[in-house]
Amino acid sequence: MFKIATLRLKSNLMLSPMAGVTDLPFREINRKFGCELAFTEMLNVRSMSYKSRKTRQMLFSSSKDRPLGVQLLGLEEKYILKGLDVLENYKFDLLNFNAACPVKKVVARGEGSALLKEPDKLKKILELLVRHSKVPVSLKIRTGWDGNSVNAKEIALLAQDSGVSALIIHGRTRQQGYGGKVDYQTIGAVKKAVEIPVIASGDIFNAGLAKKMLDETGADGLAIARGALGNPWIFKEIKEFLSHGKITARPDRKEISRTMAKHLKSYVNFYGEKTGVVKFRKFFIWYTKGFRYCRHLRNACSTIKAEMPAINLIHSFAEEA
Repeated sequence: MFKIATLRLKSNLMLSPMAGVTDLPFREINRKFGCELAFTEMLNVRSMSYKSRKTRQMLFSSSKDRPLGVQLLGLEEKYILKGLDVLENYKFDLLNFNAACPVKKVVARGEGSALLKEPDKLKKILELLVRHSKVPVSLKIRTGWDGNSVNAKEIALLAQDSGVSALIIHGRTRQQGYGGKVDYQTIGAVKKAVEIPVIASGDIFNAGLAKKMLDETGADGLAIARGALGNPWIFKEIKEFLSHGKITARPDRKEISRTMAKHLKSYVNFYGEKTGVVKFRKFFIWYTKGFRYCRHLRNACSTIKAEMPAINLIHSFAEEA
Protein backbone atom coordinates (compact mmCIF):
# COMPACT_ATOMS: atom_id res chain seq x y z
CA MET A 1 0.00 0.00 0.00
CA PHE A 2 1.36 3.42 -1.04
CA LYS A 3 -0.16 6.35 0.83
CA ILE A 4 -0.31 10.08 0.10
CA ALA A 5 -2.23 11.55 3.04
CA THR A 6 -5.73 10.01 2.75
CA LEU A 7 -5.10 8.64 -0.75
CA ARG A 8 -4.30 4.92 -0.68
CA LEU A 9 -2.76 3.30 -3.75
CA LYS A 10 -1.82 -0.27 -4.64
CA SER A 11 1.10 0.90 -6.79
CA ASN A 12 3.87 3.44 -6.26
CA LEU A 13 4.12 4.06 -10.02
CA MET A 14 2.30 7.01 -11.55
CA LEU A 15 1.95 8.79 -14.88
CA SER A 16 3.50 12.22 -14.62
CA PRO A 17 1.69 15.26 -16.08
CA MET A 18 2.94 16.17 -19.57
CA ALA A 19 1.72 19.19 -21.54
CA GLY A 20 0.03 18.19 -24.78
CA VAL A 21 0.19 14.50 -23.87
CA THR A 22 -1.62 13.32 -20.72
CA ASP A 23 -5.18 13.87 -21.88
CA LEU A 24 -7.99 11.42 -21.09
CA PRO A 25 -7.36 9.00 -24.02
CA PHE A 26 -3.64 8.77 -23.19
CA ARG A 27 -4.35 8.20 -19.50
CA GLU A 28 -6.84 5.45 -20.34
CA ILE A 29 -4.32 3.64 -22.55
CA ASN A 30 -1.70 3.68 -19.78
CA ARG A 31 -4.19 2.56 -17.12
CA LYS A 32 -4.87 -0.60 -19.17
CA PHE A 33 -1.22 -1.58 -18.70
CA GLY A 34 -0.93 -1.03 -14.97
CA CYS A 35 -0.83 2.73 -14.38
CA GLU A 36 -2.92 3.45 -11.28
CA LEU A 37 -2.52 7.17 -10.52
CA ALA A 38 -2.37 9.49 -13.53
CA PHE A 39 -2.25 13.28 -13.88
CA THR A 40 -3.95 15.69 -16.22
CA GLU A 41 -1.90 17.99 -18.38
CA MET A 42 -0.45 21.01 -16.57
CA LEU A 43 -3.15 23.67 -16.14
CA ASN A 44 -2.36 27.37 -16.01
CA VAL A 45 -4.54 28.95 -13.30
CA ARG A 46 -4.91 32.19 -15.23
CA SER A 47 -6.28 30.28 -18.24
CA MET A 48 -8.55 28.29 -15.93
CA SER A 49 -10.16 31.47 -14.68
CA TYR A 50 -11.47 32.11 -18.21
CA LYS A 51 -13.15 28.68 -18.21
CA SER A 52 -12.18 28.12 -21.83
CA ARG A 53 -13.23 25.12 -23.91
CA LYS A 54 -9.61 23.96 -23.99
CA THR A 55 -9.41 23.98 -20.18
CA ARG A 56 -12.66 22.03 -19.89
CA GLN A 57 -11.33 19.48 -22.37
CA MET A 58 -8.08 19.12 -20.42
CA LEU A 59 -10.09 18.43 -17.26
CA PHE A 60 -12.44 15.96 -18.93
CA SER A 61 -12.43 12.62 -17.14
CA SER A 62 -14.54 9.50 -16.65
CA SER A 63 -15.57 7.13 -13.88
CA LYS A 64 -12.74 4.75 -14.85
CA ASP A 65 -10.16 7.55 -14.90
CA ARG A 66 -9.36 7.33 -11.20
CA PRO A 67 -7.41 7.95 -9.08
CA LEU A 68 -6.68 11.23 -10.84
CA GLY A 69 -4.27 14.05 -10.09
CA VAL A 70 -4.55 17.62 -11.35
CA GLN A 71 -1.44 19.78 -11.79
CA LEU A 72 -1.59 23.57 -11.50
CA LEU A 73 0.87 26.19 -12.73
CA GLY A 74 0.67 29.75 -11.51
CA LEU A 75 1.92 32.58 -9.34
CA GLU A 76 -0.78 35.10 -8.46
CA GLU A 77 -3.03 34.37 -5.47
CA LYS A 78 -6.25 35.61 -7.08
CA TYR A 79 -5.84 33.30 -10.08
CA ILE A 80 -4.83 30.35 -7.93
CA LEU A 81 -8.04 30.78 -5.93
CA LYS A 82 -10.06 31.10 -9.15
CA GLY A 83 -8.44 27.90 -10.40
CA LEU A 84 -9.46 26.12 -7.21
CA ASP A 85 -13.00 27.44 -7.67
CA VAL A 86 -13.11 25.91 -11.15
CA LEU A 87 -11.91 22.57 -9.75
CA GLU A 88 -14.85 22.48 -7.34
CA ASN A 89 -16.91 21.17 -10.25
CA TYR A 90 -14.58 18.25 -10.97
CA LYS A 91 -13.80 14.97 -9.25
CA PHE A 92 -10.12 14.26 -8.64
CA ASP A 93 -7.96 12.85 -5.86
CA LEU A 94 -4.67 14.77 -5.67
CA LEU A 95 -3.59 18.33 -6.42
CA ASN A 96 -0.05 18.99 -7.64
CA PHE A 97 1.62 22.38 -7.87
CA ASN A 98 4.31 22.83 -10.51
CA ALA A 99 7.59 24.42 -9.45
CA ALA A 100 9.55 22.35 -11.97
CA CYS A 101 8.63 23.42 -15.51
CA PRO A 102 11.83 24.61 -17.28
CA VAL A 103 10.16 26.17 -20.36
CA LYS A 104 11.54 29.63 -21.11
CA LYS A 105 8.20 31.45 -21.45
CA VAL A 106 7.02 29.93 -18.15
CA VAL A 107 10.07 30.89 -16.10
CA ALA A 108 10.05 34.36 -17.71
CA ARG A 109 6.73 34.92 -15.92
CA GLY A 110 8.27 33.79 -12.62
CA GLU A 111 6.36 30.50 -12.71
CA GLY A 112 7.43 26.86 -12.76
CA SER A 113 11.05 26.27 -11.80
CA ALA A 114 11.61 30.02 -11.39
CA LEU A 115 9.93 29.63 -8.00
CA LEU A 116 12.92 27.58 -6.81
CA LYS A 117 14.71 30.95 -6.62
CA GLU A 118 11.83 32.42 -4.58
CA PRO A 119 11.31 30.06 -1.63
CA ASP A 120 9.33 32.57 0.45
CA LYS A 121 6.93 33.18 -2.42
CA LEU A 122 6.61 29.45 -3.04
CA LYS A 123 5.87 28.83 0.64
CA LYS A 124 3.00 31.33 0.60
CA ILE A 125 1.52 29.66 -2.50
CA LEU A 126 1.75 26.21 -0.96
CA GLU A 127 0.14 27.36 2.29
CA LEU A 128 -2.67 28.93 0.26
CA LEU A 129 -3.25 25.71 -1.67
CA VAL A 130 -3.19 23.51 1.43
CA ARG A 131 -5.64 25.86 3.15
CA HIS A 132 -8.17 25.86 0.30
CA SER A 133 -7.78 22.54 -1.52
CA LYS A 134 -10.43 19.86 -1.08
CA VAL A 135 -7.83 17.09 -1.71
CA PRO A 136 -4.22 16.48 -0.58
CA VAL A 137 -1.62 18.82 -2.11
CA SER A 138 1.69 17.70 -3.62
CA LEU A 139 4.55 19.67 -5.11
CA LYS A 140 6.76 19.02 -8.13
CA ILE A 141 10.27 20.48 -8.16
CA ARG A 142 13.71 20.09 -9.73
CA THR A 143 16.99 19.77 -7.87
CA GLY A 144 17.55 23.51 -8.20
CA TRP A 145 17.82 26.39 -10.66
CA ASP A 146 21.36 25.52 -11.75
CA GLY A 147 24.44 23.65 -10.54
CA ASN A 148 25.36 26.52 -8.21
CA SER A 149 21.98 26.67 -6.52
CA VAL A 150 20.91 23.09 -5.81
CA ASN A 151 18.34 23.68 -3.05
CA ALA A 152 15.91 20.77 -3.40
CA LYS A 153 16.43 19.71 0.22
CA GLU A 154 15.56 23.17 1.53
CA ILE A 155 12.53 23.44 -0.75
CA ALA A 156 11.35 19.97 0.32
CA LEU A 157 11.51 20.90 4.01
CA LEU A 158 9.70 24.14 3.26
CA ALA A 159 6.98 22.20 1.44
CA GLN A 160 6.60 19.75 4.30
CA ASP A 161 6.29 22.61 6.78
CA SER A 162 3.61 24.16 4.55
CA GLY A 163 1.43 21.07 4.85
CA VAL A 164 2.24 19.49 1.48
CA SER A 165 1.50 15.74 1.51
CA ALA A 166 4.01 14.49 -1.10
CA LEU A 167 6.89 15.67 -3.23
CA ILE A 168 7.72 14.80 -6.84
CA ILE A 169 11.31 15.63 -7.76
CA HIS A 170 12.87 15.57 -11.21
CA GLY A 171 16.56 14.87 -10.81
CA ARG A 172 17.87 17.77 -12.89
CA THR A 173 18.25 21.52 -12.49
CA ARG A 174 16.26 23.96 -14.55
CA GLN A 175 19.44 24.83 -16.44
CA GLN A 176 19.84 21.20 -17.53
CA GLY A 177 16.35 20.99 -18.99
CA TYR A 178 16.13 17.34 -20.03
CA GLY A 179 19.81 16.92 -20.84
CA GLY A 180 22.78 15.81 -18.78
CA LYS A 181 22.78 13.25 -16.00
CA VAL A 182 20.08 12.65 -13.41
CA ASP A 183 21.23 13.63 -9.91
CA TYR A 184 20.36 10.55 -7.85
CA GLN A 185 22.35 11.84 -4.88
CA THR A 186 20.23 14.96 -4.40
CA ILE A 187 17.00 12.98 -4.68
CA GLY A 188 18.36 10.64 -2.01
CA ALA A 189 19.25 13.57 0.24
CA VAL A 190 15.71 14.91 -0.11
CA LYS A 191 14.27 11.52 0.79
CA LYS A 192 16.37 11.38 3.98
CA ALA A 193 15.41 14.94 4.95
CA VAL A 194 11.61 14.70 4.91
CA GLU A 195 8.90 12.44 6.27
CA ILE A 196 6.39 12.91 3.44
CA PRO A 197 6.53 10.53 0.44
CA VAL A 198 9.17 11.38 -2.15
CA ILE A 199 8.43 10.42 -5.74
CA ALA A 200 11.39 10.43 -8.12
CA SER A 201 11.37 11.36 -11.79
CA GLY A 202 13.91 11.56 -14.59
CA ASP A 203 15.08 9.17 -17.33
CA ILE A 204 12.86 6.29 -16.23
CA PHE A 205 12.78 4.78 -19.72
CA ASN A 206 12.71 1.11 -18.79
CA ALA A 207 12.41 -1.31 -15.88
CA GLY A 208 16.16 -1.39 -15.23
CA LEU A 209 16.36 2.38 -14.89
CA ALA A 210 13.31 2.33 -12.62
CA LYS A 211 15.06 -0.10 -10.27
CA LYS A 212 18.24 1.99 -10.41
CA MET A 213 16.27 5.09 -9.40
CA LEU A 214 14.66 3.32 -6.44
CA ASP A 215 17.90 1.65 -5.33
CA GLU A 216 20.07 4.77 -5.52
CA THR A 217 17.61 7.28 -4.05
CA GLY A 218 15.43 5.28 -1.65
CA ALA A 219 12.44 7.10 -3.17
CA ASP A 220 8.97 5.96 -2.18
CA GLY A 221 7.58 6.05 -5.71
CA LEU A 222 8.27 6.83 -9.35
CA ALA A 223 6.66 9.33 -11.71
CA ILE A 224 6.92 8.08 -15.29
CA ALA A 225 6.94 10.75 -17.99
CA ARG A 226 8.82 10.41 -21.32
CA GLY A 227 9.30 6.70 -20.64
CA ALA A 228 5.57 6.17 -21.29
CA LEU A 229 5.57 7.86 -24.70
CA GLY A 230 4.68 5.12 -27.15
CA ASN A 231 5.34 2.65 -24.34
CA PRO A 232 2.35 2.18 -22.01
CA TRP A 233 3.74 -1.29 -21.26
CA ILE A 234 6.40 0.33 -19.06
CA PHE A 235 4.13 0.16 -15.99
CA LYS A 236 3.54 -3.58 -16.38
CA GLU A 237 7.23 -4.21 -17.08
CA ILE A 238 8.49 -2.25 -14.07
CA LYS A 239 6.13 -4.15 -11.78
CA GLU A 240 7.31 -7.48 -13.22
CA PHE A 241 10.97 -6.53 -12.95
CA LEU A 242 10.72 -5.31 -9.37
CA SER A 243 8.80 -8.42 -8.33
CA HIS A 244 10.61 -11.14 -10.29
CA GLY A 245 13.86 -9.61 -11.56
CA LYS A 246 12.89 -10.09 -15.20
CA ILE A 247 10.38 -9.11 -17.88
CA THR A 248 8.39 -11.93 -19.47
CA ALA A 249 8.26 -10.42 -22.97
CA ARG A 250 8.37 -7.15 -24.85
CA PRO A 251 5.39 -6.37 -27.13
CA ASP A 252 5.89 -7.27 -30.79
CA ARG A 253 4.77 -5.21 -33.78
CA LYS A 254 1.31 -6.77 -33.84
CA GLU A 255 0.60 -5.96 -30.19
CA ILE A 256 1.96 -2.43 -30.63
CA SER A 257 -0.24 -2.02 -33.71
CA ARG A 258 -3.35 -3.18 -31.83
CA THR A 259 -2.64 -0.67 -29.08
CA MET A 260 -1.99 2.08 -31.63
CA ALA A 261 -5.29 1.35 -33.36
CA LYS A 262 -7.18 1.62 -30.06
CA HIS A 263 -5.29 4.81 -29.22
CA LEU A 264 -6.14 6.32 -32.60
CA LYS A 265 -9.82 5.39 -32.25
CA SER A 266 -10.03 6.97 -28.81
CA TYR A 267 -8.45 10.17 -30.16
CA VAL A 268 -10.92 10.35 -33.05
CA ASN A 269 -13.83 9.78 -30.65
CA PHE A 270 -12.54 12.38 -28.20
CA TYR A 271 -11.36 15.16 -30.53
CA GLY A 272 -13.14 14.45 -33.81
CA GLU A 273 -11.52 12.91 -36.88
CA LYS A 274 -9.21 15.63 -38.20
CA THR A 275 -7.99 16.97 -34.85
CA GLY A 276 -7.72 13.48 -33.39
CA VAL A 277 -5.62 12.18 -36.29
CA VAL A 278 -3.34 15.22 -36.29
CA LYS A 279 -2.80 14.88 -32.54
CA PHE A 280 -2.12 11.17 -32.97
CA ARG A 281 0.79 11.76 -35.39
CA LYS A 282 3.36 12.27 -32.64
CA PHE A 283 2.26 9.07 -30.94
CA PHE A 284 2.80 7.08 -34.15
CA ILE A 285 6.39 8.36 -34.13
CA TRP A 286 6.85 7.35 -30.48
CA TYR A 287 5.27 3.91 -30.89
CA THR A 288 7.51 3.07 -33.85
CA LYS A 289 10.73 4.49 -32.41
CA GLY A 290 13.63 2.06 -32.59
CA PHE A 291 12.07 -0.17 -35.26
CA ARG A 292 13.75 -0.71 -38.61
CA TYR A 293 12.10 -0.02 -41.99
CA CYS A 294 9.78 2.63 -40.55
CA ARG A 295 11.19 5.92 -41.82
CA HIS A 296 8.86 6.01 -44.84
CA LEU A 297 5.88 5.33 -42.56
CA ARG A 298 6.87 8.15 -40.22
CA ASN A 299 7.29 10.51 -43.16
CA ALA A 300 3.84 9.57 -44.45
CA CYS A 301 2.37 10.04 -40.98
CA SER A 302 3.44 13.69 -40.87
CA THR A 303 0.78 14.70 -43.41
CA ILE A 304 -2.23 12.47 -42.66
CA LYS A 305 -5.48 14.14 -41.63
CA ALA A 306 -8.03 11.31 -41.86
CA GLU A 307 -8.64 8.13 -39.88
CA MET A 308 -8.43 5.55 -42.68
CA PRO A 309 -4.95 6.56 -43.93
CA ALA A 310 -3.78 6.45 -40.30
CA ILE A 311 -5.20 2.94 -39.88
CA ASN A 312 -3.45 1.87 -43.09
CA LEU A 313 -0.12 3.14 -41.73
CA ILE A 314 -0.65 1.18 -38.53
CA HIS A 315 -1.36 -1.97 -40.54
CA SER A 316 1.74 -1.35 -42.66
CA PHE A 317 3.85 -1.09 -39.51
CA ALA A 318 2.50 -4.44 -38.28
CA GLU A 319 3.36 -6.12 -41.55
CA GLU A 320 6.88 -4.70 -42.03
CA ALA A 321 9.69 -7.21 -41.46
